Amino acid sequence: MSRLIFVNLPVRDLERSVAFYEALGHAKNPQFSDDTAACIVVSETIHVMLLTHEKFMQFSPRPIADAKAGAQVLLCLSATSREAVDAEVGKAVGAGGIADPTPTQDYGFMYGRSYEDPDGHIWEVMWMDLAAMPKAPAANC
Repeated sequence: MSRLIFVNLPVRDLERSVAFYEALGHAKNPQFSDDTAACIVVSETIHVMLLTHEKFMQFSPRPIADAKAGAQVLLCLSATSREAVDAEVGKAVGAGGIADPTPTQDYGFMYGRSYEDPDGHIWEVMWMDLAAMPKAPAANC
């Protein structure tokens, strides 16, 4: 069995966050969702748990960082093409996200952009052509 990843994100407005991720084409799994949390299925192995601040604090004694004021984590998803990268960022912007909070990366064999969700969490979307990848790492990768 493949390992699963559950990314747990604190959100201020659960309904707004669910609508944002659904607009990106992801589905909510009602089996693991209620009025304090929503499980967003990104793929068979990737799930994002959107948790109200109160719910999130049940899992961590640490204060919740303000993702709009500082970096807490960078999340990166692969894409099937350069066009798919641009399309996903476009969907995020159409759903109320902010495009390119980090610089676009274009190394020819690798192309990536990013978007910010309503709570300030940064998601990178990246495409790579492994066959065209140079033997030595790129300077800024």
